[in-house]
Amino acid sequence: MGFTSYLQGATCNNGRIYKLSLPNLSLKGTISPYLSNCTNLQALDLSSNAISGKIPPQLQHLVNLAVLNLSANRLSCSIPQELAFCAYLNVIDLHDNQLSGPIPQQLGLLVRLSVFDVSNNKLSGAIPSSLGNRSGNLPRFNASSYVGNKDLYGYPLSPMRSKGLSVMSIVGIGLGTGFVSLVLSFTAVCIWLKFTEQKRAADEEGKISQLMPEY
Repeated sequence: MGFTSYLQGATCNNGRIYKLSLPNLSLKGTISPYLSNCTNLQALDLSSNAISGKIPPQLQHLVNLAVLNLSANRLSCSIPQELAFCAYLNVIDLHDNQLSGPIPQQLGLLVRLSVFDVSNNKLSGAIPSSLGNRSGNLPRFNASSYVGNKDLYGYPLSPMRSKGLSVMSIVGIGLGTGFVSLVLSFTAVCIWLKFTEQKRAADEEGKISQLMPEY
């Protein structure tokens, strides 16, 4: 007969942890890769602490994981693409960290994913279409899932870039610069042709003067 026991922040069944919830405890240090040994873990919540370091790619071995909440910490480095092996993931909440690099395209393969939040990090590159513009019956994520990453772009974010210029503005500036350059070049050519023509006329006038007899 099975039994259920409750440790501090851990919910167990038959001696196996299937939920670990330790938010708002001022925890420091890094996430141990050995946490992946808890293969029955279905929910991991370490939010609102002071945890640093990277997200261990070994979490891919938590094949039953449905909820991953590591938000409001000091996590850095990139989001491991190995999380895509956690096929039951329904929630990935990583907002308010210091994560960098691109969002792994592989995460778009998680068909059960209904909550995805990577806002307020240091992520860069294009938002994968499989996460930004999902099709069919897959849940879609709005701009609030991605805001606060100045070097991140693509749908559903607005076209404003990190320097406060939209794509159309950048294109317009490029076209405007090209037009100005063209006008300046055309003006310079006209001046040069006019100068050449005047010089040629002066030379011809000089030659004619030399050929004319003196009376």
